Parts: sequence; C-alpha cells; structure tokens
Amino acid sequence: MRATFRAAVAVHGVPASTLTDNGMVFTTRLAGGRGGRNAFEHELRRLHVQQKNSTPNHPTTCGKVERFQQTMKNWLRAQPHQPTTLAALQALLDRFCDAYNHHRPHRSLPHRATPAAAYAASPKALPSGSRDADTHARVRHDRIDPSGVVTLRVNGRLHHIGIGRTHARTHVILLVDDLHVRIVNAITGELLRELILDPTRDYQPQANPNKTKPPNP
Repeated sequence: MRATFRAAVAVHGVPASTLTDNGMVFTTRLAGGRGGRNAFEHELRRLHVQQKNSTPNHPTTCGKVERFQQTMKNWLRAQPHQPTTLAALQALLDRFCDAYNHHRPHRSLPHRATPAAAYAASPKALPSGSRDADTHARVRHDRIDPSGVVTLRVNGRLHHIGIGRTHARTHVILLVDDLHVRIVNAITGELLRELILDPTRDYQPQANPNKTKPPNP
C-alpha cells in the first residue's frame, strides 16, 4: 500500500488527507493495539497527511468509490472480449480509467466536465505542515463575456481580465491565490490565461505577441 501511495504522490502531489475504510492495509487502529502503526500510517505521519477512516459498519462513508467500482464492473462485463490473463485485465482497466476520467462527460460536474478537467482546474489542498497561512485562495465559476473578458473583484475593486474573443461565452473556472490568477476552461481543463493581477489597473490586458523588444544598446 505504501508503494502505491508513493506512486500516486509522485504524479499528483501530497494530499491534505486520505479517506479509507478500516482494512489492515490502511490502519491497525482496530487491531487491539497490537503492532503499532503500519507502513502506510507511518508514511502519512511523515508527510503530515491527515488520515481519515470510515466508521465501522458505515460503508456509505466511502460511497463515491463504491459507486465508481460499480460503474467499472458493469463496463467490464459489457466488453465483448473478456480477459483471460491478469495482463489483459489490467489493459481493460487502463482503458476504462482513461475513458472515465478524460473522455466521458460527468453528469454531476458543472457543465458536464470530465473528472480529469475538474481535478486539473481545482486548487489542491496541502498537508497542514505545508500551508501558508498568509495566502488567500478561492475558486470562482464564471463565463467569458462576448467581448472576451472575465471580471474579478479584488479588495472591493472590480478588475476586467482579457482572455480573447475566440473564447467568448466559454464557461471558466478562476483559481485565485492572492494576486496570482489562473483561468481554466471548465469543460476541457485547458489553461486559458495565467497572470499576476495588477491591483492598480481596472483592465488586465493580454500580452501583445507582436510587440517587439527594444534593440540592445
């Protein structure tokens, strides 16, 4: 389990917390105090990750992953060619995860985004030991207006951020960390613009790609 967790951290970063059931691979807290923490629990403690476990006999706590597994099992049963080896089964599982996360619109997500797009567009919680208490992070869902602009209020003042007319009426997610702003397509997860907002200007213009640099002296 620790090796699997480390592989996930290498791809996605260290999470703020984990939520699992009470299997011995996750926790030894129901083992009568024998054996202390397992390797997974020691890893979470080392990384300052909060460990959360479902209450015994309350499986609904982990209902989201249970629902995912039901969808996966139904998809596997519907495949015309059933796997006969572990390698073939793994190949099917990889196909399912790719389709589910990157291509299949999700009805419960805003604008029927894919899970991967929603995940990429969301700010990530950090372990308690990694948080900066002085930053102000927030998320806004909006739509680019017909002129290619989206607005953002900072310190009581409304600022207009130019995105471009080609993205007019596109649903976006604004990830705001103090003055650092990222604007992401809510459907695809594409980063449309990233900037450090200038609080002295009402309009935040796009960089002009045709503007030439002054000649070297």
